Amino acid sequence: MLAVALVAVITVLWWVCSSWREAVCGRGAALLPGVRAPLLLIAHPDDECMFFAPTILTLVQGQRPLSVLCCSTGNYYNQGEMRKRELVQSCAALGIAPSDVTLIDHSDLPDSPTVKWDERLLSSLILHHIKEKNVDLVITFDESGVSGHSNHISLYRAIRSLHSSGQLPEGCSVLLLESVNIFRKYISVLDLPLSRFSGPDVLVISSGSQYQQGKEAMQQHQSQLLWFRHVYLFFSRYMMINSLNFLHDKKVEKES
Repeated sequence: MLAVALVAVITVLWWVCSSWREAVCGRGAALLPGVRAPLLLIAHPDDECMFFAPTILTLVQGQRPLSVLCCSTGNYYNQGEMRKRELVQSCAALGIAPSDVTLIDHSDLPDSPTVKWDERLLSSLILHHIKEKNVDLVITFDESGVSGHSNHISLYRAIRSLHSSGQLPEGCSVLLLESVNIFRKYISVLDLPLSRFSGPDVLVISSGSQYQQGKEAMQQHQSQLLWFRHVYLFFSRYMMINSLNFLHDKKVEKES
């Protein structure tokens, strides 16, 4: 009975969520006006749909030429070659052309939850890509990396270093996906009121069809579809809600 009640509540809130979408974040074309060439910066194949699907789909709906830079092959279980293909297939399901997907395969950037990537190397690779693609907005993880994964946090540190040191091209902004506590992370659209009233710089809410499209993208990652990821697809608020904040100038802290 509890499960049925929870599904009913989520369904009702999702309906409310759909009615709020226009008022909260506007149509896709109105999201982040003036942005010409956004870049999604991720650490592993599947980050794009597990965490950023609402943002991707809203930008694509607004006909923004979104590109993706993935900084590892996700080879932790020696599945790197398969995961490369899965990333391209997932991005295609989200409306991103294969030509707009770049994957870095570097021995010094291993897929590992315990390895901090070399900040100087990573910053150099990211900056080169930003300049090559004339990127004016980078979208990536915040300092907690959503899941606490060391590779996610390394992306934040690298882009923060570029931003704080003034190395990013003029007019290039950085938008960070907000990490929330474990309770909020797994209450699906029940997190909508908290997300709405916490006052993020950008709030993106998926429609029902966009949520299904995000699930279809995740289904391209067959190597990753263990039982707990099916649970994630249903309960994670990141499949339906993205709250993001702009990175502002601040002194770069020393990392331990």
